[in-house]
Amino acid sequence: MKTVLVTGGAGFIGSAVVRRIINAGDSNVVNVDSLTYAANLESLGSAADSPRYRFEFADIANAGRLAGLFDEYQPRSVLHLAAETHVDRSIEGAAPFIHSNVVGTSVLLDVALDFWRKLPSRKQQQFRFVHISTDEVYGSLSGAGQFNENSRYKPNSPYAASKAAADHLVRAWHKTHGFPTVTTNCSNNFGPFQFPEKLIPHMIISAIEGRPLGVYGDGAQIRDWLHVEDHVNALLAVLERGRIGEVYTIGARNEQRNIDVVTSICAVLDQLHPRADGRSYTEQITYVVDRPGHDRRYAIDPSKIERDLGWRPQRDWVRGLKETIEWYLENRSWWEGIRSGAYRGERLGLGR
Repeated sequence: MKTVLVTGGAGFIGSAVVRRIINAGDSNVVNVDSLTYAANLESLGSAADSPRYRFEFADIANAGRLAGLFDEYQPRSVLHLAAETHVDRSIEGAAPFIHSNVVGTSVLLDVALDFWRKLPSRKQQQFRFVHISTDEVYGSLSGAGQFNENSRYKPNSPYAASKAAADHLVRAWHKTHGFPTVTTNCSNNFGPFQFPEKLIPHMIISAIEGRPLGVYGDGAQIRDWLHVEDHVNALLAVLERGRIGEVYTIGARNEQRNIDVVTSICAVLDQLHPRADGRSYTEQITYVVDRPGHDRRYAIDPSKIERDLGWRPQRDWVRGLKETIEWYLENRSWWEGIRSGAYRGERLGLGR
C-alpha cells in the first residue's frame, strides 16, 4: 500500500485531504505538522483512529527530523500544505511566514530530493511532490480577466510574497534537479473546520456572539470561493494524473464581493439561528479601516485542470455556504475552544 506524506495535515485544507485519503482506504497517510496556532488535530475526526494514519510532530524546517521520517515511512508522494496563511498576521509580522513558507519549503525540497535520488528507477518514476499554493501570488486584478497558469507573479502582502518564493523554489528544484514536482494555485477556500480568523467562519461566529461584523474598506473586494472538498478533489486529481513540472490553477468560477458574502451569511443565520430580538444580523455590519495593500479582486481560470484532468467543482455556492454555517452552529465545541485561547476574534493586520 502506497504512503502519502502530508505536511500541514492538521490545518484546514490539510485535514480535509487526510480525511479523504484515509476514507478512500487505499493509502497510508503520514501527517507531518508542527501544530502552530491554526492547527487542530480534532479536525482529523475518525481518520486519526485508522491504522493507516500516523501523526508526526515536526517542523518542516528541521532537515534531520524530516530525513528520518522519509527514511522510516518511504512515501510514494508528498502533498505539501504546511504554511502560515493569514494575510493580516503576515502584516503584523512576516518572520513566521518566511520561516515556514520559504525556509521550510526549501528544506523539505532538499530532503525529498535526497530521498528521491536514492530510490530505484521504478519508484523514482512513481514519486510525486505536489506543492499547494495560492492565487494571491499573482497580485490583484482590476476589471475583467482571470488568473491562469501563465499569469505574472506580483505578490502584494508578506504572505503572498512568501508563497511566491516557495513556488519559485519548487519550480527551480524541478528545472535544476529534475525533481518530479507539480504546483497548484487555488482561490479562497471555505467549508467546515476552517480557523475562525478567516472571513466566513469569523463572520458566522461574530454574528451569533453579537459582535460587530467588521467589513474592510467598502466591502467591494472580490474573491473566487472554492469549497474545500472540491479543492481536495482537485488535489487528488493532480496527485494521480497531473503532469510533472506543470502548474494548475484551481477555482470554482464563483466570484463574490466580500460585503455580499457577509450579507448572505446574515440572511442564512436569520433563518437558521434568529436573533433573540427578531432583528436581522445585517444590523451588526460595520465598515472598518481597510487592510493595508488590500488586493481588490482575485479570479481563477480553471480551464487547464478541467480540460486536462477532468476536474469540475461539484458544490453549489449557496448550498455550500448554508451547509458551512450549519456546521459551525452544530460544532460550537470545536471553535469555542479556539476562541478561548489561540484566537479571540481580535482585529489584526492594521500595520505598524
